[in-house]
Amino acid sequence: MKVVTTSDSVPVTDTLPKVERPKGFCATFDQSENPQEALRSFVLYRDFLKDTDWSQAYEYWLKVYELAPAADGKRNTVLADGIRFYEHFLELEKDSLKKEEWINKIFALYDRIEECYPAGGYVPARKGFDLFFTYQNRASKKEIYDLFKKAWDLDGEDVPDFVLNPFTSLLVDLYFSNEIPLEEARKYSLALSNRLKKGLAECEGSSCVRWKVIEEYLPLRMEVFETVNGFYDCNYFMDKYYPQFLAASDDCEVIREVYSRLKFAGCSDVEEKFAALIQKGNEKCAPEKGPAELAYLCLRDADYSCAIEGFLKASKEVEDVKKKGELILLAAKVYYVHKKNFTKARQLALEAAAARPNWGEPFILIGRMYASSGPLCGPGRGWESQVVVWAAVDAWVKARNIDAAFAAEANKMINQYTRFMPNKEDIFIRGLKTGEKFYIGCWIQESTTIRTVD
Repeated sequence: MKVVTTSDSVPVTDTLPKVERPKGFCATFDQSENPQEALRSFVLYRDFLKDTDWSQAYEYWLKVYELAPAADGKRNTVLADGIRFYEHFLELEKDSLKKEEWINKIFALYDRIEECYPAGGYVPARKGFDLFFTYQNRASKKEIYDLFKKAWDLDGEDVPDFVLNPFTSLLVDLYFSNEIPLEEARKYSLALSNRLKKGLAECEGSSCVRWKVIEEYLPLRMEVFETVNGFYDCNYFMDKYYPQFLAASDDCEVIREVYSRLKFAGCSDVEEKFAALIQKGNEKCAPEKGPAELAYLCLRDADYSCAIEGFLKASKEVEDVKKKGELILLAAKVYYVHKKNFTKARQLALEAAAARPNWGEPFILIGRMYASSGPLCGPGRGWESQVVVWAAVDAWVKARNIDAAFAAEANKMINQYTRFMPNKEDIFIRGLKTGEKFYIGCWIQESTTIRTVD
């Protein structure tokens, strides 16, 4: 077959070779009508592909695709390489209609792989990955989720690592939009966590880098399920939050927060660890009195809506601006820590700052919210997840500049997170410059200044 190309090597007249089924549809070298030509073309196209001679490689690939698309029958190399070719030509294509043709061919090859190599969930996993990151307009979130779910049900704990982050993102989004039920969300959240543990324990070499990326994203993204009553059991909360009490057992704010979380989880107050926390709280932390007494009781009993309402009500009843700001900020912290509602938490933090001018703590909190938004605004690493650090640093710089009492904490946070900023290459390849203004979307929706880690 002669390949007609444009000057930039995009084939313009080629269509997939017509192969009658079942003859030749999944033919191997041994089953080919011309085994020697199939094998020779295979070797040649692979060599040309290594040298990135796309045009020559593609011409020989077409011969292999026509004669022996299943190669040796043990691996999908020929079909997977076809996807590489089509992705390359798609990147070069300028015509929007022809772009769609290339995309259609990519997904046709995925279907061909699934028919020729039906075992396992590789194809639905790859389709889901491409639809999630590259071809978002071709499928709904639920359709992409169902592809990952199919891959998971087929492969179980052997599902490939590239599935975990996008599947986690969709699981969270679809549960909170009421598109999947609670039990299904719980089932797959547990499966995801177990797969992460297995991957971290068994990874070797460069694969450990990928698992580290997943570790930085998946647990943080799934923290939002902590707001769903009964989603996680007492053991989950005990394992995650009791160490915070052990590390700061004289800090009443920590004691109250850990108590509240264990109470929300339904832990028994006669359980040894919980009882020890309660005893420490009774010894160290006197009950709060005054207008906010009810709010503290609600917070202790994990009634977070009641606590927020109580703190805000109390803030309107006090005259002292310092106390007023503290009470509003407590409501902001409940929104952030327990409800995972960053937008409402920021709104109240700014109200607290307005009620008590030149106070740094509200901006420390806002910076923490921005810095923790990497998994919410992006995949955990990469551009979308890194730029949130710029906004976080802005907030901490403001805290440091207006309130010397919080300068040390602000500097600590700035030093800790600066290393997560984009580097110079990240800025350059996007046509940006250090010092320019940049608008961050997601829930943050603020302008900031471009900085680099190097």
